[in-house]
Parts: sequence; C-alpha cells; structure tokens
Amino acid sequence: MKAESVIPTVPIFGIRVSKIDMKATVSYLTEAVQRREPHQVITANPIMVMTALDNPAYMEIMKSAELVVPDGTGVVWAAEYCQQPVAERVAGFDLLHELLRQGESYKWRVYLLGSTPEVIRETASRLQSQYAGIIIAGYHDGFFGPEADEEIVNGIIEAQPDLLFVARGADSQEPWIAKYKSRLNIPVMMGVGGSFDVISGKSRRAPKAFQKLRAEWLYRLLKEPTRYKRMLALPKFAVKVLREKDKVTKV
Repeated sequence: MKAESVIPTVPIFGIRVSKIDMKATVSYLTEAVQRREPHQVITANPIMVMTALDNPAYMEIMKSAELVVPDGTGVVWAAEYCQQPVAERVAGFDLLHELLRQGESYKWRVYLLGSTPEVIRETASRLQSQYAGIIIAGYHDGFFGPEADEEIVNGIIEAQPDLLFVARGADSQEPWIAKYKSRLNIPVMMGVGGSFDVISGKSRRAPKAFQKLRAEWLYRLLKEPTRYKRMLALPKFAVKVLREKDKVTKV
C-alpha cells in the first residue's frame, strides 16, 4: 500500500478514522518514510473524540492529522455499530513496536520525546537493545514549557529522525505535534501517551485477559482510581453514539 493511496476511513463525528488493519497501517507508514512524506498519526479513543467535540481547536487538530487510527475499543465499537466497521483495533502501543520492528530493516532513525528524564533514558536504552537495527537518534524528557520549544524542535531537526514518538499526554502531545509538524517535516510523528512508562518498566500494560475483553480502560481505572473523572467520557461517548447513530458517520 503506497503512501499516496487513499486510506479507507469511517467518519466518527467528523473525524476520519482509518479502517485498515495493523499490517496495512505499517505498510502505509513505511511508504511514507521512504517517500519522506510528513504524517501526524493520532491514536484515537473516545476521550479524544469527546474532547474534540467540546473544543473546536482540538477538533481541527484531529481532522488535519494525516492518519487517525482506531486505538480505543469504543471507537472500534462505534464504527461497527454504525455498520462501517474497521478491520481491527490498531493500538498505539502495538503500532509503535511494529514500526520499530519494521525500522530494523531500514536502519530508521528514532527520536523519543516525553515523560521523566529517568523514564526516557531507560526507554531509549531498552528499545535500542530490543531493536538493534534502529538508531536512537536522540531523546528528551517532556518536562519543558513553551519557552523551550524552539531549542527542542531544533534539536529534533538536527537528529534527522524517520520516526518521532511523543509521550506528553493526549491533551498536549497532539497539539504540540500539530503546531510544529511542518517545521519538523518527519515522516511519522505520533503521540504515544503512557507507552514510555510501560516500556521502561515503570508501569505495566493491561494483562492479556483485559486486552481480549477490550477492557484496558478498566485496568487503568483500577490501577489509577484518580482517572475516574477522565473516564466519564467513555459512557458519555457510548450514549452519544446510541442516541445519534444517524449522525455519527455523517461527513
């Protein structure tokens, strides 16, 4: 699948979500790297969709992304409920690893941005060990303000990465990538949330049983009860889809 080809999508409340599976997604992004075509990849979940519906600026970021994949199981369910199913869930954590696995063959350069200094160092070390064929071209923690953006952006540009993974939380990582993506001009720029915490060993991903039940959100809530306010967006999303079925996939 070539990067210039049109990805089949389903509009979820105006946000075009990719319908292709993981293998095709990796193939598409591989072509993007080879053609040096900048892509902001957003791993969409119901919380992000609800945020976009309440925040026009965030909605514009979601709509302007070159690729939006169905990360959240609620997004997968909504597409299926509206009879425009996606091939499968394309989880951001898994997509990160699949891209690195693919990148070994091409000696892709990777830049990691986000989390704490300790976590980002350990993440860089572990990924370099796990995927010996890639090049960790640079990394920086996520604890910096707007005043440091210029220095950070210039440092990333100098590193000339093929892949940029940003772990600063969905409320800030997507806007940050969108703001600087034209300057960065990197083939794959993707927000990865708490992935570095899991990779570094600081936290655990949901067990396979929770993943199979599409209940990773429940595992995270059980581990971090303080997330409950954020999680309220999940039932609100479900109710909105049920009530507005005819409007969900309208362009």
